[in-house]
Amino acid sequence: MEKYITLEKLIGETPLSCAEAYRAEHPELKGVPMAYAGRLDPMASGKLLILLGDECKNQTNYHGLDKEYEFSVLIGVESDSQDVMGRLKATDTNPILNEEKIELVAKTFLGKIELPYPIFSSKTVRGKPLHTWTMEGRLSEIEIPTKESEIYELEFTKLEILSRKELVNQALEKVNSVPPVTELRKALGNDFRRVDVRKDWDNILHSETLPKTYQIIHFRCVASSGTYMRTLASKIASKLDTVGLAWHIHRTKIGVLDASKNSWENSFD
Repeated sequence: MEKYITLEKLIGETPLSCAEAYRAEHPELKGVPMAYAGRLDPMASGKLLILLGDECKNQTNYHGLDKEYEFSVLIGVESDSQDVMGRLKATDTNPILNEEKIELVAKTFLGKIELPYPIFSSKTVRGKPLHTWTMEGRLSEIEIPTKESEIYELEFTKLEILSRKELVNQALEKVNSVPPVTELRKALGNDFRRVDVRKDWDNILHSETLPKTYQIIHFRCVASSGTYMRTLASKIASKLDTVGLAWHIHRTKIGVLDASKNSWENSFD
């Protein structure tokens, strides 16, 4: 039996549902322990490393792997979850962005950087996940932890313009891609608060004061383990003197990067 497999997780899937869907198609894996080495949020897609059988006992050996992502930043809308699945606030300003300005901002993130954990994440504080503190309305009682990351590469690849209608339709397609979740412990406020999230997107669609078009900035990023693209997206928007959220996140590589040679020593394909 292989020690691991690398799956392609789809938007809307959880790591668990992705792994179990693969198990269902492979009867030889019935009863075989499976563990993922590195999560992906429901709104993210891409490579998911799954350990099999006895290799699950060596899960810590797979911590600290570098990652490559293709991700994009929606400008002008922010979210408490830092992606399209959160409660939204939209600004009525539409900054003028160009390639030169975006590239200059991207360069400021290269190297070691301290980033706060998203408030909707599984990072524990005093024995409780941050998302639980958030949903209980008790964030004021704790200090949001940070993590030192290293951004090896951050390359601007494209600036895309969408009409407000196209934006909202695509956002709702992403939001609706997650199957209904009824177990409150996993649903982050009753099915990911999607009744309210859908209303927020609908309000953006029908607003008379918001811009008619929205800018989406696309990047390729290589970063150390545990770097949240959601947080990076929000920080990039802030450096551009506006607000933003992670519109799209796709993990393209998992492995060990030799930064001195700018090449992957080991890649889990």
